[in-house]
Amino acid sequence: MDYETVIGLEVHVQLKTQSKMFCSCRADYQTAPVNSRVCPVCLGLPGTLPVINKKAVELTIMTGLALGCKIPGLTKFDRKNYPYPDLMKGYQISQYDMPLAMNGQLDITTDGQDRSVRVERVHLEEDVSKLQHVNGDNSDAHSLVDVNRSGVPLMEVVSHPDMRTPEEARSYLTKLHSIIQYLGVSTANAQDGSFRCDANISLRPVSQEEYGTKTEIKNMNSLRAVFMALNHEEERQKKVLDSGERVVQETRGWSEERNATYSQRSKEEAHDYRYFPEPDLPPLVVDQAWIEEIREKIPQLPADRLRAMMDDYSLPEYDARLLTNSKAMADFYEQAAGLRPTAGEKSGKFAKDVSNWILGDLSRLLNLQDLDINESPVSPEYLVELIGLVDEDTVSVSMAKKVLEEAFETGSSPAQIVQEKGYTQISDSSAVDLAVGEAIEANPQAVADYKGGKETAAKFLVGQVMKITKGQAKPDLVNELVVGALEKLK
Repeated sequence: MDYETVIGLEVHVQLKTQSKMFCSCRADYQTAPVNSRVCPVCLGLPGTLPVINKKAVELTIMTGLALGCKIPGLTKFDRKNYPYPDLMKGYQISQYDMPLAMNGQLDITTDGQDRSVRVERVHLEEDVSKLQHVNGDNSDAHSLVDVNRSGVPLMEVVSHPDMRTPEEARSYLTKLHSIIQYLGVSTANAQDGSFRCDANISLRPVSQEEYGTKTEIKNMNSLRAVFMALNHEEERQKKVLDSGERVVQETRGWSEERNATYSQRSKEEAHDYRYFPEPDLPPLVVDQAWIEEIREKIPQLPADRLRAMMDDYSLPEYDARLLTNSKAMADFYEQAAGLRPTAGEKSGKFAKDVSNWILGDLSRLLNLQDLDINESPVSPEYLVELIGLVDEDTVSVSMAKKVLEEAFETGSSPAQIVQEKGYTQISDSSAVDLAVGEAIEANPQAVADYKGGKETAAKFLVGQVMKITKGQAKPDLVNELVVGALEKLK
């Protein structure tokens, strides 16, 4: 049977505030000593009262506005009751039926196909404590609780089940992550838990309107993990349905080691949490004038910056989309591109060269070191310097790649590396002629192939000359001299 996949995502975003959601404890818990960012409120001690963090409310409203949501004039907080060991009070202060923002939309493009994903709600809650499990399954296994994270403002963005493939889910997450970064409401760093995602997925026969039984997947700490987990769960549910069995509604975890999901517990319904209005917090009236003030603070978002980058630098949409997915990368690009303000065709070539280097070799080096571009040892100034060395024929493109690697490793300027290592491009035809002769003499089969009509043999010999000259020979000169020498041998 053919099935249609149905996916909805719940994204949790830690907000960038100085203090926690309902107390004055500092929210910078990541590098703080264990249990050092605590007070009676976030410890859940009897007799304490929460106080709403206004900045967290503002950042949530800003996110809702950026996603096209309606901001109701009245909202409230609720108690969500569940007995997990990472929940100090035995309940979480969250929002249930009256969120801060609702009914938004996020437009995505996947494989050339456009889709609008409805955003059901954006609500605000408090994060939970962090458990550290010790000794695994051994007899002395136990868990330690670090309360530092408890009470940190947590914004949840809940989509409708409008995505139909793991690829669409990845596109949605990528775009949402980019918007969060541009807004500056969070660091949105998946590695430290500032941007977390739970995915709901179900399958149903094609043309059936009723949704199938869904499972929720947790423990995914990267966009790649979400994509891999959804792919695995899609295949798992297909096998279950094809065997005539029924999918069980449950919460499943994602294991990077096994590359598979695994059952954790039965899935709770809303009534299981016994929601009721938080008695220690009054309903919150959101003034329309304040909403408009927040709207005025929204910075340029990725879609607008994409169009501006295409107009200002004549970049292809593909390049501009990749560059603007990350605010840091877009900032790096514009800083580099602005260092050589020229007009006309050369300006367009330079803008494209900057894009090619950033999206190509620089990104490769950053990925190998797991660095963000704002941590790059190669600055925009150094990248432009490298491009200038290529444009001036001081170094070849292949040699420039080597120079970039050394600049990335040492932090030295490209010009300094070229001067100290003697990487200057060889453009003396007599010197290149010697290398051409050496390559031809060492590869008689390639010469025979060329004589037999295989023109690709010339490209092979060009490569051999570049090896002999350690990439320093001028490529177009090498090509000219190789072809000339081969023609004389015919």
